[in-house]
Amino acid sequence: MTWKSRGGGGEVASRNTLSRELTVFLCLGCFFVGLLFSNGIWGVPEPGDVGKPIIAEDGKMHHALVGCNPKDNNTEQDHKDTPKEVSNAHFTVQALDKTISKLEMELAAARAAQDSILNGSPVSEDLSLSESSGRRKYFMVIGINTAFSSRKRRDSVRATWMPQVLLCENRKKLEEEKGVIVRFVIGHSATAGGILDRAIEAEDRMHGDFMRLVSMLKDTLNYQQRRKTYFATAVSMWDAEFYIKVDDDVHVNIGTLRATLSRHLLKPRVYIGCMKSGPVLAQKGVRYHEPEHWKFGESGNKYFRHATGQLYAISKDLATYISVNQHILHRYANEDVSLGSWFIGLDVNHIDERKLCCGTPPGMIASGRPRRAMSVLLLRWSCSGICKSAERIGEVHQRCGEDENVLWSADF
Repeated sequence: MTWKSRGGGGEVASRNTLSRELTVFLCLGCFFVGLLFSNGIWGVPEPGDVGKPIIAEDGKMHHALVGCNPKDNNTEQDHKDTPKEVSNAHFTVQALDKTISKLEMELAAARAAQDSILNGSPVSEDLSLSESSGRRKYFMVIGINTAFSSRKRRDSVRATWMPQVLLCENRKKLEEEKGVIVRFVIGHSATAGGILDRAIEAEDRMHGDFMRLVSMLKDTLNYQQRRKTYFATAVSMWDAEFYIKVDDDVHVNIGTLRATLSRHLLKPRVYIGCMKSGPVLAQKGVRYHEPEHWKFGESGNKYFRHATGQLYAISKDLATYISVNQHILHRYANEDVSLGSWFIGLDVNHIDERKLCCGTPPGMIASGRPRRAMSVLLLRWSCSGICKSAERIGEVHQRCGEDENVLWSADF
């Protein structure tokens, strides 16, 4: 029994070994047969055949595609279209941003106007007309800063770069056809109804080109408050794209100014001017002494970039921002520094426009040959304006002013 059992076990083991070897050979054989079969049916397409139509057994047209994404074949075309799509998207985003900003500021302006009425502030005649007949859209409002004693300067401006404003109908034509509002900005004297106020009222009846700041008394030292009141009043009286502050002793080419601003029409929150950065003067007794010099760091530091005070422009949303927040906006020693500080920390487009930096070259006036400068602003920096402007602005206009047709014939 013992020997039989052992013999029988050896036979089973031999059969198991044979069965395992046979199974391995059969598996390898099936693998190679399958490999040959698959290579015959599924040939890899040549590089030139990618994307070419292939007729399958079902008779339908198919495409040989490489990769999992069928859009890979259009990659080259997509790259060509990408710059155009990005550009279009950029302009769309700009337009939407400006629209949203405009709606927000219009809401804030409405609230400010409501507060003004509730506080009993008088409403000007121009504001009443605009509210009763609907808000007309203008391109820019130019506010010329002036003083009670500057009658000669105002007359010289009227006779030069304010085109034919001595005639009321021509001023209205400038406003209706070109969307340009030009006004001399002035407050009231400390003595209500005094000789100074009566003189301005008589001048206004003659020319109709004044903008009286109702809440402002004569205060030549508080220029910052005057700027706040000007922008708040202007934005409530006229719905414009830009609001501009100008001094009455400089020369402005209005047509060139309008063309310059039009390039930034789609941008929201625009602050444009001749940007500078002057020293912070800590020494007492000097002109433009800054009492809060310690806020700007160590002695000898400079102010942040801001526009010079002779001429600068802001868009409507920023003018509305000043109007709404004028009671909490801080004032520094200098007007132009204060304005620049109000926009620090805001998402504002600071634009350094070199055409607003051009002074009057010394040889321009002396030369007997007329020169037509395409600058927006003309002045002498050493005088912070045109030296003796009442007497010399006519000469500057003759030599350096733009032709009147630049404004009247241009299609903006």
